[in-house]
Amino acid sequence: MSLTLPANYRTQIIGSLAAVGRDAWDALLVQDADANPFLGYGFLNALHESGSACHASGWTPRYLTLRRDDRLVGAVPLYAKAHSYGEYVFDWSWAEAYQRHGMTYYPKWLVAAPFTPVGGTRLIAVDEGARTALADALVAHARASDLSSLHVLLAPPTQIELLAQRGLLVRRGVQFHWTNAGYAEFDEFLARLMQPKRKKIRAERRKAAEHGVELVRKTGLDITDADWEFFYRCYCATYQAHWSTPYLNLEFFQRIGRAMPEQLMMVLATRKGEPIASALGVFDTRHLYGRYWGAIEHVPCLHFECCYYQMIEFAIERRLQVFEGGAQGAHKVARGLDPVPTFSAHWLAHPGMHDAVRRFLAQECASVEHAIDELNEHRSFKRGTEVA
Repeated sequence: MSLTLPANYRTQIIGSLAAVGRDAWDALLVQDADANPFLGYGFLNALHESGSACHASGWTPRYLTLRRDDRLVGAVPLYAKAHSYGEYVFDWSWAEAYQRHGMTYYPKWLVAAPFTPVGGTRLIAVDEGARTALADALVAHARASDLSSLHVLLAPPTQIELLAQRGLLVRRGVQFHWTNAGYAEFDEFLARLMQPKRKKIRAERRKAAEHGVELVRKTGLDITDADWEFFYRCYCATYQAHWSTPYLNLEFFQRIGRAMPEQLMMVLATRKGEPIASALGVFDTRHLYGRYWGAIEHVPCLHFECCYYQMIEFAIERRLQVFEGGAQGAHKVARGLDPVPTFSAHWLAHPGMHDAVRRFLAQECASVEHAIDELNEHRSFKRGTEVA
């Protein structure tokens, strides 16, 4: 690695989080204001140890760590990726362009939380000095390697700017988040919406009840082994319905159930005493992240109930500030979620391809900005009651 860091800094590439240890990893994470549960040792280690994100599945861990005076002060969740599945920031067309020109795109360097379209820190650091050194080390590592490219997905704007200053290209996207304005109950949130939107949500919620569906939310150790097995059945059903293969296995969910129960919430829907659907959320002190869902029996609007309305109710009860509804889905605007820009950074080793992607991103950025403006014009909130 052709990089000169201050004498008291040392970098290392590790292939397993065990080389750091849970206590040291989570102690580092808690010092980063942009951290979230998807970068915690429990979540990442479950992905690796279950075989969901490992070399055999195309996610080879090559975490970049930074030490200052032998103390861990920074880390990057870095993977050598053999494909582009499970990323949610799509570069398939870039890979195809490489192939058309007789070049190899995979493996590539990826910085992300696997299978998780959630923004958050990617240059995990105890302070800005360490973060700057980490950015330098990451870019130098990518440039010194023989891999095609480096992609840092869904990072905070300040970290994206650090990487842009080092030659990476910035890509914009959009997600949909719900913001808590201090609501005491769900009806208070509904009162902020325009009458047609409010009426539609109430009608959707009635449909589940009219079909005899009962709902319960469980957290932590109240989620049983049987609940996890049923949830996984639902999770697989979602992929089967789309003629796809699940990324995650039952062992992964069982592992996070043991490793981070205090950060998990499960919605269970039953009909005639039998479970028919389930959804999973992950939360911390500020955010609720809607993640996975599935059903083994169709009930109109049950998806909206489990994935949005139960989640929003939970966020209100726990006084969480933001509910993130996951990737994509402009239909979420009609249910009280708002468009929020996301940012990623990209570098391609081939100068011609890097320049071609630069031109593409300039056009895409304009399209994304226009789409966000359009979506904002269709927000569900009454004038004068919008959440800041």
